[in-house]
Amino acid sequence: MLKTSARRGFVLLALVAAAGASFAQSKATAANWPTKPVHIVVGFPGGSTPDLVARTIAEPLSKALGQPVIVDNKVGAGGNIAADFIAKANDDHTIGVMINGNMTIAKMLNPAVPYDPLKAFQPISLIGTAPLLLTAPATANFKDAQEFFLAARNGGTKWSYGSPGVGTVGHIGMELLKTKTNIDPVHVPYPGNPQVINAMISGQIQLALLPPALADAQIKAGKLKAVGVTSTSRSPLVPQYPSLNEQGIRGFQLEIWTAAAAPQSMPKPIVAKLSQLIADIARSPEVRSKLFQQGWQVAGTNAEGLANRIKADTALLGGVIIMRGIKAE
Repeated sequence: MLKTSARRGFVLLALVAAAGASFAQSKATAANWPTKPVHIVVGFPGGSTPDLVARTIAEPLSKALGQPVIVDNKVGAGGNIAADFIAKANDDHTIGVMINGNMTIAKMLNPAVPYDPLKAFQPISLIGTAPLLLTAPATANFKDAQEFFLAARNGGTKWSYGSPGVGTVGHIGMELLKTKTNIDPVHVPYPGNPQVINAMISGQIQLALLPPALADAQIKAGKLKAVGVTSTSRSPLVPQYPSLNEQGIRGFQLEIWTAAAAPQSMPKPIVAKLSQLIADIARSPEVRSKLFQQGWQVAGTNAEGLANRIKADTALLGGVIIMRGIKAE
């Protein structure tokens, strides 16, 4: 009995020691990390909004870590090629800067997507958010959103709207707006927002949800006309335009966002370290100003803040996907 008890005691002490060593090793890993250059993977080309965000945070992050931070562009499939690469990275030195769709609804839109957004990533930080701006051709005749939507209801399926592709926020957001306003324009997908803008200027389509920075430039040039922003109130990004909500489209809120995330393989102490650093960097005056100029309201949340946003957007956008039967081509 004594021998058995002694043996059990030894095993217990060994397990406690192993757990303590593991905890100490985790702390040491976070303290000593990184041991080589860190790569930020982006799924869109150089000069795109996610690319600009990644490069804006890369330099101050490099200074904070004492290692080079390299932005890698892996373009294709609406950012899903890069997202899959991030999900499968196991070198503890690869993270990603991604947009809403890649971190929420990608697999709901297309079951063939090789990663599950809700299982593949560890949230790091929600970096920035922005509403969209509902726009119309400059020739459209309306004085406010209510008058515009009346014309759209009368137009029925003779009207059409553009988006930068099936399953984008511009597409899903418009389908959500259709359910709240009883309009029924036909969806016309384009390769990107520049083509959407050109189609609206030429009168091929009657409306679109666009990033405010893009739309504002065309509105100031007299080529497009604003209906309203999709935030609950006026946005600091374009405060001159009223929200759809304040114009009577109650409860309609939609934002695009960009965020940093890590693969599940990355040790949690390292993710926690990155979360604190990137949140602090995003909220710093210099970086905040740069992101604002790029069209973002800085969030700079911790990992929990991003996790909550992922959950909320998956429910909102996923509900529209199911209700409207949207499938990526």
